[in-house]
Amino acid sequence: MDNSIVLKSYGKINLGLDVLRRREDGYHEVRMIMQTVGLYDLLTMKKIKDDKIQMTCNLTFLPTDERNLVYKIEMTCNLSFLPTDERNLVYKAVKLIKDKYHIKDGVEINLSKRIPVAAGMAGGSSNCAAALKGMNQLFDLGLSIDELCEIGVTLGADVPYCIWGGTALSEGIGEKLSRVDAMPECYILIAKPGISVSTAFVYQNLNLSGLAKHPDIDGMLECLRTKDLKGICDRLENVLETVTIKEYPIIEEVKKHLMDQGAMGALMSGSGPTIFAIFQDKKTADNALKSLRSIEDIKQAYVVRPIR
Repeated sequence: MDNSIVLKSYGKINLGLDVLRRREDGYHEVRMIMQTVGLYDLLTMKKIKDDKIQMTCNLTFLPTDERNLVYKIEMTCNLSFLPTDERNLVYKAVKLIKDKYHIKDGVEINLSKRIPVAAGMAGGSSNCAAALKGMNQLFDLGLSIDELCEIGVTLGADVPYCIWGGTALSEGIGEKLSRVDAMPECYILIAKPGISVSTAFVYQNLNLSGLAKHPDIDGMLECLRTKDLKGICDRLENVLETVTIKEYPIIEEVKKHLMDQGAMGALMSGSGPTIFAIFQDKKTADNALKSLRSIEDIKQAYVVRPIR
């Protein structure tokens, strides 16, 4: 067994996000196409003798993964608001595994953040998924992916997907996953305005009966099957934009700006406020990213590739 491990915790975008209904328990049933992208946090986990969990969190300019992280802008970001105790999903995941499997050793954790926080990219869920995988590896528990997902869904609806990664159809409250055809090669520009959005607020204010239309998820699946990038971009849709854009018009402004810069399609990820845009070639994506320097409200921006 290793005494120390380092794991990459990748962010995600939603190529399509539909909400079908609100359940009696307050959760919403969704139908989403999820895609992992080459933007990651770094989770370092070390076994210690004392029976305790020690966690630190910081912003760091992580090494570039040249295969997936192509170009970046990173501006100031204060992470002092991120908890490092029972309120943090990583801490919760480690404690749950320690309790469930009667592990007496302690764990020292450092989380180096780059995925935008509270931004619709499942950063917290991805960190949680990495922590579960890390505990499985660190203590040689032998848990399967399905077993990790069963544990993960008790911590958050997006955690099972983050354990899977890649391209997937997500249904139910997010826990019902189906592997689908991988996204074709492309470049994805990710832009995070300097605002945070409450997921709870967005879902609470979503008017399902007032939606004019729903995303063409089935059509998107067919375009993924045939590697039709234009068809995928033509079908990018997220019903949560109907709430978030009304509150934060900057999201629509950035989408329009990126389309004017040659994007094939642009969309808000999750409940926002992160926007992503898809480009067929690197040069156009890089130029679009550089153009974002003129928009003061953009605090983080990257060009990445999809992770299969």
